[in-house]
Amino acid sequence: MMNKILIEGGEIIQGNGRFSGYIVINGELIEEVGYGEYKGNRPSRIIDARGKWIMPGVIDDQVHFREPGMTHKADIASESRTAIAGGVTSFMDMPNNNPATTTNELIEEKFAIAAQCSPANYSFYFGATEQNGKELNRLDSKHVCGVKLFMGSSTGSLLVTTQKELERIFAESPILIATHCEDNELIAQSLYKFKNTYGDNIQPAMHPLIRSAEACYRSTAQAVELADKYGSKLHVLHLSTARELTLFDNKPLQQKKITNELCVHHLWFSDKDYARLGNRIKWNPAIKSESDRLSLLEALKSGRADVIGTDHAPHTDAEKSAPYLACPSGGPFVQHSLLAMLELAVQGYLKPEEVIEKMCHAPAELFAINNRGFIKEGFYADLVIVNPNDPWTVSKENILSKCGWSPLEGYTFTNKIETTIVNGHIAYDQGQFDLSVKGKALEFNR
Repeated sequence: MMNKILIEGGEIIQGNGRFSGYIVINGELIEEVGYGEYKGNRPSRIIDARGKWIMPGVIDDQVHFREPGMTHKADIASESRTAIAGGVTSFMDMPNNNPATTTNELIEEKFAIAAQCSPANYSFYFGATEQNGKELNRLDSKHVCGVKLFMGSSTGSLLVTTQKELERIFAESPILIATHCEDNELIAQSLYKFKNTYGDNIQPAMHPLIRSAEACYRSTAQAVELADKYGSKLHVLHLSTARELTLFDNKPLQQKKITNELCVHHLWFSDKDYARLGNRIKWNPAIKSESDRLSLLEALKSGRADVIGTDHAPHTDAEKSAPYLACPSGGPFVQHSLLAMLELAVQGYLKPEEVIEKMCHAPAELFAINNRGFIKEGFYADLVIVNPNDPWTVSKENILSKCGWSPLEGYTFTNKIETTIVNGHIAYDQGQFDLSVKGKALEFNR
């Protein structure tokens, strides 16, 4: 019984419902899940979860932890630590680093860094370019989560715009293609017009007009058309508009080859928040209208939207304080993503079960992750214990991301992450970390 942990007295919540019960963890795995009171031999480590919710750990399918090359903003160690404090037990990191992750050797270097420092489980995307087709064909489909394709909003070799090269990638990718979809030509035309009118005095509220809904729709439609043509497994990241949703089916996830992700900031903020927060909510794609926000939330309930991620992309406070044209897009969210979605459930937009379905179960199923994303016997013990009645306010003092700020500063959540367990190890508990055990590389059943 020395290796075992008993969690008892709490409400176990998954996508298909909830019940009062217990969980026995043996080593890295869930050994037993039961209803009511545990009546077996009691281990030495017991977690009393009375009045708490017990959930699967969140799987975030899109983060930018900035290592290598931009570690003044964030790094794998700092952001994975921040992730587990937010109930995120697994993450998938993007390739737009310096240097960009466009070779198998560079992606292995990132795996090696994470193995040394990440308390959360991890995988990394390979960056598609117009020149690295041979590298694409050598990918390890068991460990590389996907191929990231920038069809907009990138620079250098990671931006792929020619039809010939787009078709090659859709035809040849051995694994899921995750796309950033914005039409660069439309964006360039809009930016030119705004510069002619406003010069250097463009305001953050103009961001969704420059990076418009039409630019998003046109690029997303192109990606869906290519995936249909080549039978590719396509995952369109961070949808931001109601119109884009019309390109996707609302059939069960298991029947889809073309899927999408919604990000928490597009579900939480709308264009009315630019007046208050300015560049702090400057993301690409841009945060759009309130009607778009509400349509995205409804799509989570209808099944037209598949996964919730963060696009956690820290920049320093100084960088985000620059004028609009000099300010980079992106911001931190991984510490507060689960809390924000549970808060939207409190507000009546979703049920907690639906939050878990889209943040835990769906990423595991969509990416075919081995034995994660559910509270099941024989699965890895990636678990989060939430107190649904413990209000606290986001402040500089409790922000953990290396960048040191959040667009949520001053907001009071009604719920709080109390404990995060990764592979059976209590990595975070009551505000304290135990980083002595590292996470694992995710394995994909492909």
